[in-house]
Amino acid sequence: MSASETPDTPVRQAARRARTAAADLAPAPRTTRDAALLAIAEALTARADEIVAANAGDVAKARAAGTAESVVDRLTLTPERVAAIASDVRDVIALPDPVGEVQRGSTLPNGLELRQVRVPLGVVGIIYEARPNVTVDAAALCLKSGNAVLLRGSSSAHASNTALVAVLRDAVVKAGLPADVVQLVPGESRESVTELMRARGLVDVLIPRGGASLIKTVVEQSTVPVIETGTGNCHVYVDERADIDTALAILVNSKAQRPSVCNAAETVLVHAGIADTFLPRALEALAEAGVTVHGDSAWQTVAGTSGRTVLPATDEDWASEYLSYDIAAAVVPSLDAAVEHIRAWSSGHTEAIITADAAAARRFTALVDSAAVMVNASTRFTDGAQFGFGAEIGISTQKLHARGPMGLPELTSTKYVVTGDGHIRE
Repeated sequence: MSASETPDTPVRQAARRARTAAADLAPAPRTTRDAALLAIAEALTARADEIVAANAGDVAKARAAGTAESVVDRLTLTPERVAAIASDVRDVIALPDPVGEVQRGSTLPNGLELRQVRVPLGVVGIIYEARPNVTVDAAALCLKSGNAVLLRGSSSAHASNTALVAVLRDAVVKAGLPADVVQLVPGESRESVTELMRARGLVDVLIPRGGASLIKTVVEQSTVPVIETGTGNCHVYVDERADIDTALAILVNSKAQRPSVCNAAETVLVHAGIADTFLPRALEALAEAGVTVHGDSAWQTVAGTSGRTVLPATDEDWASEYLSYDIAAAVVPSLDAAVEHIRAWSSGHTEAIITADAAAARRFTALVDSAAVMVNASTRFTDGAQFGFGAEIGISTQKLHARGPMGLPELTSTKYVVTGDGHIRE
Protein backbone atom coordinates (compact mmCIF):
# COMPACT_ATOMS: atom_id res chain seq x y z
CA MET A 1 0.00 0.00 0.00
CA SER A 2 1.42 3.39 -0.95
CA ALA A 3 1.59 6.36 1.41
CA SER A 4 -1.39 7.92 -0.37
CA GLU A 5 -3.40 4.74 0.27
CA THR A 6 -2.58 4.52 3.99
CA PRO A 7 -5.86 4.50 5.95
CA ASP A 8 -6.49 7.70 7.88
CA THR A 9 -6.88 6.00 11.25
CA PRO A 10 -7.42 7.71 14.62
CA VAL A 11 -3.73 7.18 15.43
CA ARG A 12 -2.59 8.91 12.24
CA GLN A 13 -5.11 11.69 12.82
CA ALA A 14 -3.65 12.22 16.31
CA ALA A 15 -0.13 12.27 14.86
CA ARG A 16 -1.19 14.83 12.28
CA ARG A 17 -2.69 17.03 14.99
CA ALA A 18 0.52 16.67 16.98
CA ARG A 19 2.53 17.80 13.99
CA THR A 20 0.41 20.93 13.64
CA ALA A 21 0.69 21.62 17.37
CA ALA A 22 4.45 21.07 17.27
CA ALA A 23 4.79 23.81 14.65
CA ASP A 24 2.97 26.21 17.00
CA LEU A 25 4.99 25.11 20.04
CA ALA A 26 8.46 25.30 18.46
CA PRO A 27 8.67 29.12 18.33
CA ALA A 28 7.03 29.60 21.75
CA PRO A 29 9.38 31.33 24.20
CA ARG A 30 10.62 29.67 27.35
CA THR A 31 8.24 31.77 29.45
CA THR A 32 5.24 30.24 27.69
CA ARG A 33 6.54 26.68 27.99
CA ASP A 34 7.41 27.17 31.66
CA ALA A 35 3.97 28.69 32.28
CA ALA A 36 2.42 25.54 30.79
CA LEU A 37 4.51 23.38 33.10
CA LEU A 38 3.51 25.45 36.12
CA ALA A 39 -0.14 25.10 35.10
CA ILE A 40 0.36 21.34 34.87
CA ALA A 41 1.89 21.14 38.34
CA GLU A 42 -0.95 23.18 39.84
CA ALA A 43 -3.62 21.16 38.01
CA LEU A 44 -2.15 17.84 39.15
CA THR A 45 -2.39 19.00 42.75
CA ALA A 46 -5.88 20.45 42.36
CA ARG A 47 -7.27 17.38 40.58
CA ALA A 48 -5.41 14.69 42.54
CA ASP A 49 -8.64 13.08 43.78
CA GLU A 50 -9.90 12.69 40.22
CA ILE A 51 -6.61 11.10 39.13
CA VAL A 52 -6.44 8.72 42.11
CA ALA A 53 -10.04 7.63 41.54
CA ALA A 54 -9.32 6.72 37.93
CA ASN A 55 -6.16 4.92 38.98
CA ALA A 56 -8.08 2.85 41.53
CA GLY A 57 -9.96 1.19 38.68
CA ASP A 58 -6.71 0.17 36.99
CA VAL A 59 -5.31 -1.15 40.26
CA ALA A 60 -8.42 -3.20 40.96
CA LYS A 61 -8.31 -4.76 37.49
CA ALA A 62 -4.61 -5.54 37.88
CA ARG A 63 -5.13 -7.29 41.21
CA ALA A 64 -8.12 -9.22 39.84
CA ALA A 65 -5.92 -10.41 36.97
CA GLY A 66 -3.32 -11.75 39.43
CA THR A 67 -0.69 -9.16 38.52
CA ALA A 68 2.49 -9.32 40.61
CA GLU A 69 2.37 -6.97 43.57
CA SER A 70 5.60 -5.27 42.48
CA VAL A 71 3.92 -4.32 39.19
CA VAL A 72 0.76 -3.20 41.00
CA ASP A 73 2.91 -0.95 43.18
CA ARG A 74 4.43 0.73 40.11
CA LEU A 75 0.91 1.20 38.74
CA THR A 76 -0.56 2.69 41.91
CA LEU A 77 -1.08 6.42 42.38
CA THR A 78 -1.83 7.97 45.78
CA PRO A 79 -2.35 11.65 46.66
CA GLU A 80 1.24 11.67 47.94
CA ARG A 81 2.57 10.20 44.71
CA VAL A 82 0.60 12.67 42.61
CA ALA A 83 2.05 15.49 44.74
CA ALA A 84 5.54 14.09 44.12
CA ILE A 85 4.87 14.00 40.37
CA ALA A 86 3.75 17.63 40.49
CA SER A 87 6.94 18.50 42.38
CA ASP A 88 8.98 16.80 39.66
CA VAL A 89 7.27 18.99 37.05
CA ARG A 90 8.27 22.07 39.04
CA ASP A 91 11.84 20.80 39.01
CA VAL A 92 11.74 20.62 35.20
CA ILE A 93 10.72 24.30 35.08
CA ALA A 94 14.01 25.21 36.80
CA LEU A 95 16.16 23.32 34.29
CA PRO A 96 18.10 25.23 31.62
CA ASP A 97 16.27 25.63 28.33
CA PRO A 98 18.15 23.94 25.48
CA VAL A 99 16.08 25.44 22.65
CA GLY A 100 17.95 28.15 20.77
CA GLU A 101 21.28 27.36 22.37
CA VAL A 102 24.13 28.03 19.94
CA GLN A 103 26.29 24.93 19.61
CA ARG A 104 28.92 26.57 17.49
CA GLY A 105 29.28 29.60 15.29
CA SER A 106 31.77 31.41 13.13
CA THR A 107 32.18 33.97 10.39
CA LEU A 108 33.32 32.27 7.20
CA PRO A 109 36.08 33.76 5.02
CA ASN A 110 33.43 35.04 2.60
CA GLY A 111 31.67 36.95 5.40
CA LEU A 112 28.73 34.59 5.92
CA GLU A 113 27.77 34.22 9.59
CA LEU A 114 27.19 30.59 10.52
CA ARG A 115 25.38 29.38 13.65
CA GLN A 116 24.35 25.87 14.67
CA VAL A 117 21.41 26.13 17.09
CA ARG A 118 19.36 23.63 19.06
CA VAL A 119 15.78 23.09 17.90
CA PRO A 120 13.02 20.70 19.01
CA LEU A 121 12.80 17.26 17.42
CA GLY A 122 9.15 17.91 16.56
CA VAL A 123 6.74 15.08 17.41
CA VAL A 124 8.05 12.55 19.94
CA GLY A 125 6.23 9.26 20.53
CA ILE A 126 6.75 7.50 23.86
CA ILE A 127 5.78 3.83 24.23
CA TYR A 128 5.94 2.63 27.82
CA GLU A 129 4.64 0.13 30.32
CA ALA A 130 2.47 0.31 33.46
CA ARG A 131 3.96 3.36 35.17
CA PRO A 132 1.53 6.29 34.93
CA ASN A 133 4.10 8.70 36.37
CA VAL A 134 5.93 8.36 33.03
CA THR A 135 2.91 9.99 31.38
CA VAL A 136 3.61 13.24 33.19
CA ASP A 137 7.41 12.96 33.21
CA ALA A 138 7.58 12.43 29.45
CA ALA A 139 5.07 15.17 28.70
CA ALA A 140 6.91 17.67 30.90
CA LEU A 141 10.29 16.98 29.33
CA CYS A 142 8.90 17.14 25.81
CA LEU A 143 7.09 20.42 26.49
CA LYS A 144 10.17 21.97 28.09
CA SER A 145 12.22 21.06 25.00
CA GLY A 146 9.55 22.35 22.60
CA ASN A 147 8.22 19.00 21.38
CA ALA A 148 4.68 17.73 20.93
CA VAL A 149 4.28 14.28 22.50
CA LEU A 150 2.21 11.20 21.68
CA LEU A 151 1.90 8.98 24.75
CA ARG A 152 1.19 5.25 24.43
CA GLY A 153 1.14 3.63 27.85
CA SER A 154 0.06 0.08 28.57
CA SER A 155 -3.60 -0.90 28.54
CA SER A 156 -3.31 -1.79 32.24
CA ALA A 157 -2.93 1.93 33.04
CA HIS A 158 -5.39 3.24 30.46
CA ALA A 159 -7.84 4.84 32.88
CA SER A 160 -4.99 6.46 34.84
CA ASN A 161 -3.33 7.79 31.70
CA THR A 162 -6.62 9.05 30.30
CA ALA A 163 -7.25 11.06 33.46
CA LEU A 164 -3.69 12.40 33.56
CA VAL A 165 -3.67 13.47 29.92
CA ALA A 166 -7.00 15.23 30.37
CA VAL A 167 -5.43 17.24 33.19
CA LEU A 168 -2.33 17.99 31.12
CA ARG A 169 -4.30 19.12 28.07
CA ASP A 170 -6.52 21.46 30.10
CA ALA A 171 -3.43 22.94 31.74
CA VAL A 172 -1.50 23.68 28.53
CA VAL A 173 -4.57 25.34 27.00
CA LYS A 174 -4.80 27.54 30.09
CA ALA A 175 -1.20 28.60 29.38
CA GLY A 176 -2.03 29.51 25.78
CA LEU A 177 -0.70 26.43 23.98
CA PRO A 178 -2.70 24.05 21.77
CA ALA A 179 -4.08 21.04 23.64
CA ASP A 180 -2.66 18.70 21.01
CA VAL A 181 0.92 19.27 22.15
CA VAL A 182 0.02 16.44 24.57
CA GLN A 183 -2.04 13.48 23.36
CA LEU A 184 -2.78 9.94 24.44
CA VAL A 185 -2.52 7.63 21.44
CA PRO A 186 -6.07 6.46 20.65
CA GLY A 187 -6.91 2.81 21.30
CA GLU A 188 -5.77 0.10 23.64
CA SER A 189 -4.99 -2.61 21.08
CA ARG A 190 -1.62 -3.64 19.75
CA GLU A 191 -2.72 -2.32 16.38
CA SER A 192 -2.56 1.22 17.75
CA VAL A 193 1.05 0.64 18.78
CA THR A 194 1.86 -0.72 15.32
CA GLU A 195 0.23 2.30 13.67
CA LEU A 196 2.30 4.63 15.82
CA MET A 197 5.48 2.75 14.87
CA ARG A 198 4.57 3.08 11.18
CA ALA A 199 3.66 6.80 11.26
CA ARG A 200 6.86 7.81 9.51
CA GLY A 201 6.65 11.38 8.27
CA LEU A 202 4.19 12.30 11.02
CA VAL A 203 6.20 11.20 14.07
CA ASP A 204 9.85 12.29 14.19
CA VAL A 205 11.19 9.85 16.77
CA LEU A 206 9.96 7.02 19.02
CA ILE A 207 11.37 6.31 22.47
CA PRO A 208 10.40 2.96 24.05
CA ARG A 209 10.60 2.75 27.84
CA GLY A 210 10.17 -0.66 29.43
CA GLY A 211 11.40 -4.22 29.35
CA ALA A 212 13.66 -5.87 26.81
CA SER A 213 10.80 -7.39 24.80
CA LEU A 214 9.05 -4.03 24.38
CA ILE A 215 12.24 -2.31 23.29
CA LYS A 216 13.11 -5.14 20.90
CA THR A 217 9.67 -5.01 19.29
CA VAL A 218 9.80 -1.25 18.73
CA VAL A 219 13.37 -1.30 17.39
CA GLU A 220 12.67 -4.16 14.97
CA GLN A 221 9.21 -3.18 13.75
CA SER A 222 9.22 0.62 13.65
CA THR A 223 9.68 2.61 10.45
CA VAL A 224 9.90 5.77 12.58
CA PRO A 225 13.44 6.46 13.87
CA VAL A 226 13.91 4.94 17.34
CA ILE A 227 16.12 5.91 20.26
CA GLU A 228 16.80 2.61 22.00
CA THR A 229 16.73 2.84 25.78
CA GLY A 230 16.92 0.92 28.94
CA THR A 231 18.09 -2.66 28.66
CA GLY A 232 20.94 -3.01 31.12
CA ASN A 233 23.18 -6.07 31.28
CA CYS A 234 25.75 -4.17 33.35
CA HIS A 235 29.10 -5.54 34.54
CA VAL A 236 31.41 -4.93 37.50
CA TYR A 237 35.04 -5.93 36.93
CA VAL A 238 37.23 -6.35 40.03
CA ASP A 239 40.81 -5.87 38.89
CA GLU A 240 43.90 -7.57 40.33
CA ARG A 241 44.85 -4.34 42.10
CA ALA A 242 41.45 -3.54 43.57
CA ASP A 243 41.01 -2.61 47.21
CA ILE A 244 38.92 -5.46 48.61
CA ASP A 245 36.70 -3.37 50.88
CA THR A 246 36.06 -0.82 48.14
CA ALA A 247 35.26 -3.56 45.63
CA LEU A 248 32.83 -5.27 47.99
CA ALA A 249 30.98 -2.03 48.73
CA ILE A 250 30.68 -1.11 45.06
CA LEU A 251 29.62 -4.62 44.03
CA VAL A 252 26.86 -4.89 46.64
CA ASN A 253 25.62 -1.37 45.92
CA SER A 254 25.63 -1.97 42.15
CA LYS A 255 23.63 -5.17 42.52
CA ALA A 256 21.44 -4.86 45.59
CA GLN A 257 20.76 -1.17 46.26
CA ARG A 258 17.84 -1.40 43.79
CA PRO A 259 18.03 -4.55 41.66
CA SER A 260 14.95 -3.94 39.49
CA VAL A 261 16.41 -1.03 37.49
CA CYS A 262 18.43 -0.94 34.28
CA ASN A 263 21.63 0.38 35.90
CA ALA A 264 21.87 -2.45 38.44
CA ALA A 265 24.82 -4.81 37.92
CA GLU A 266 23.99 -8.23 36.49
CA THR A 267 27.49 -9.76 36.20
CA VAL A 268 30.65 -9.57 38.28
CA LEU A 269 34.02 -10.48 36.76
CA VAL A 270 37.02 -11.01 39.05
CA HIS A 271 40.69 -11.10 38.07
CA ALA A 272 42.25 -14.49 38.88
CA GLY A 273 45.09 -12.77 40.75
CA ILE A 274 42.72 -11.54 43.46
CA ALA A 275 40.09 -14.28 43.32
CA ASP A 276 41.35 -16.37 46.28
CA THR A 277 41.04 -13.38 48.57
CA PHE A 278 38.00 -11.71 47.07
CA LEU A 279 35.59 -14.57 46.29
CA PRO A 280 34.97 -15.83 49.86
CA ARG A 281 34.22 -12.34 51.10
CA ALA A 282 32.13 -11.52 48.04
CA LEU A 283 30.01 -14.65 48.54
CA GLU A 284 29.42 -13.66 52.15
CA ALA A 285 28.56 -10.04 51.30
CA LEU A 286 26.23 -11.01 48.46
CA ALA A 287 24.49 -13.61 50.62
CA GLU A 288 23.93 -11.02 53.35
CA ALA A 289 22.35 -8.77 50.71
CA GLY A 290 20.05 -11.59 49.62
CA VAL A 291 21.72 -12.10 46.24
CA THR A 292 21.84 -15.49 44.51
CA VAL A 293 25.08 -16.10 42.59
CA HIS A 294 25.14 -17.94 39.25
CA GLY A 295 28.84 -18.67 38.93
CA ASP A 296 31.48 -20.41 36.87
CA SER A 297 33.54 -23.33 38.17
CA ALA A 298 35.87 -21.07 40.18
CA TRP A 299 32.98 -19.50 42.08
CA GLN A 300 31.40 -22.93 42.60
CA THR A 301 34.64 -24.33 44.03
CA VAL A 302 34.99 -21.51 46.54
CA ALA A 303 31.33 -21.86 47.47
CA GLY A 304 31.85 -25.54 48.15
CA THR A 305 34.63 -24.83 50.66
CA SER A 306 32.81 -21.93 52.35
CA GLY A 307 29.38 -23.48 52.77
CA ARG A 308 27.74 -21.06 50.32
CA THR A 309 25.52 -21.99 47.39
CA VAL A 310 26.40 -20.98 43.82
CA LEU A 311 24.23 -22.06 40.92
CA PRO A 312 26.07 -23.12 37.72
CA ALA A 313 26.20 -20.27 35.23
CA THR A 314 25.18 -20.80 31.60
CA ASP A 315 25.15 -18.61 28.52
CA GLU A 316 21.62 -17.62 29.49
CA ASP A 317 23.01 -16.16 32.72
CA TRP A 318 25.73 -14.18 30.93
CA ALA A 319 23.03 -12.73 28.68
CA SER A 320 20.48 -12.02 31.40
CA GLU A 321 19.18 -8.72 32.62
CA TYR A 322 17.87 -10.31 35.82
CA LEU A 323 16.29 -7.21 37.41
CA SER A 324 16.24 -9.29 40.59
CA TYR A 325 18.49 -10.40 43.45
CA ASP A 326 20.56 -12.58 41.09
CA ILE A 327 24.01 -12.05 39.64
CA ALA A 328 26.21 -13.95 37.20
CA ALA A 329 29.84 -14.35 38.27
CA ALA A 330 33.09 -15.43 36.63
CA VAL A 331 36.83 -15.39 37.24
CA VAL A 332 38.89 -14.05 34.32
CA PRO A 333 42.65 -14.36 33.72
CA SER A 334 43.18 -10.71 32.74
CA LEU A 335 41.64 -7.30 32.18
CA ASP A 336 41.54 -8.00 28.44
CA ALA A 337 39.62 -11.20 29.11
CA ALA A 338 37.11 -9.20 31.15
CA VAL A 339 36.73 -6.77 28.26
CA GLU A 340 36.24 -9.68 25.85
CA HIS A 341 33.46 -11.07 28.07
CA ILE A 342 31.80 -7.64 28.28
CA ARG A 343 31.98 -7.18 24.51
CA ALA A 344 30.31 -10.57 24.04
CA TRP A 345 27.44 -10.13 26.50
CA SER A 346 26.92 -6.47 27.44
CA SER A 347 23.87 -4.50 26.33
CA GLY A 348 26.06 -1.39 26.12
CA HIS A 349 24.56 0.34 29.17
CA THR A 350 27.10 0.63 32.03
CA GLU A 351 30.27 -1.20 33.06
CA ALA A 352 32.50 -0.56 36.08
CA ILE A 353 36.12 -1.31 36.98
CA ILE A 354 37.41 -1.35 40.54
CA THR A 355 41.16 -0.87 40.62
CA ALA A 356 43.98 1.10 42.22
CA ASP A 357 45.96 0.87 38.96
CA ALA A 358 45.51 4.03 36.90
CA ALA A 359 46.89 2.35 33.78
CA ALA A 360 44.36 -0.49 34.11
CA ALA A 361 41.55 2.05 34.52
CA ARG A 362 42.68 3.91 31.39
CA ARG A 363 42.87 0.71 29.37
CA PHE A 364 39.44 -0.46 30.55
CA THR A 365 37.75 2.86 29.73
CA ALA A 366 39.44 2.91 26.33
CA LEU A 367 38.43 -0.65 25.38
CA VAL A 368 34.91 -0.87 26.80
CA ASP A 369 32.30 0.54 24.42
CA SER A 370 29.25 1.27 26.58
CA ALA A 371 27.18 4.37 27.22
CA ALA A 372 28.80 4.82 30.64
CA VAL A 373 32.03 3.42 32.11
CA MET A 374 32.58 3.78 35.85
CA VAL A 375 35.98 3.79 37.55
CA ASN A 376 35.79 2.89 41.26
CA ALA A 377 32.10 3.82 41.37
CA SER A 378 28.78 1.98 41.38
CA THR A 379 26.89 1.31 38.15
CA ARG A 380 23.87 2.81 39.89
CA PHE A 381 25.14 6.32 39.14
CA THR A 382 24.12 6.12 35.47
CA ASP A 383 21.09 8.31 35.89
CA GLY A 384 20.13 11.78 34.69
CA ALA A 385 19.57 13.19 38.16
CA GLN A 386 22.81 11.67 39.48
CA PHE A 387 24.71 13.14 36.53
CA GLY A 388 23.28 16.57 37.32
CA PHE A 389 21.06 16.71 34.24
CA GLY A 390 17.83 16.94 36.22
CA ALA A 391 15.05 14.73 34.83
CA GLU A 392 15.65 12.21 32.06
CA ILE A 393 13.51 10.56 29.41
CA GLY A 394 15.52 7.32 29.63
CA ILE A 395 19.01 5.84 29.25
CA SER A 396 20.01 5.51 25.60
CA THR A 397 22.13 2.47 24.75
CA GLN A 398 22.49 3.35 21.07
CA LYS A 399 25.23 5.42 19.44
CA LEU A 400 23.34 7.84 17.21
CA HIS A 401 22.34 11.34 18.43
CA ALA A 402 21.88 10.47 22.11
CA ARG A 403 23.80 8.09 24.36
CA GLY A 404 23.51 7.56 28.10
CA PRO A 405 21.06 9.52 30.30
CA MET A 406 18.79 11.56 28.02
CA GLY A 407 18.08 14.98 29.45
CA LEU A 408 16.56 17.98 27.73
CA PRO A 409 19.39 18.57 25.20
CA GLU A 410 18.93 15.01 23.90
CA LEU A 411 15.30 15.86 23.06
CA THR A 412 16.53 18.43 20.56
CA SER A 413 18.23 18.37 17.19
CA THR A 414 20.12 21.23 15.54
CA LYS A 415 19.79 23.37 12.48
CA TYR A 416 22.16 25.81 10.80
CA VAL A 417 21.25 29.48 10.52
CA VAL A 418 23.35 31.21 7.88
CA THR A 419 23.21 35.00 7.59
CA GLY A 420 24.62 36.91 4.65
CA ASP A 421 24.54 40.36 3.15
CA GLY A 422 23.44 39.69 -0.40
CA HIS A 423 25.88 36.77 -0.73
CA ILE A 424 25.70 34.66 -3.87
CA ARG A 425 27.83 31.66 -4.70
CA GLU A 426 30.09 32.00 -7.69
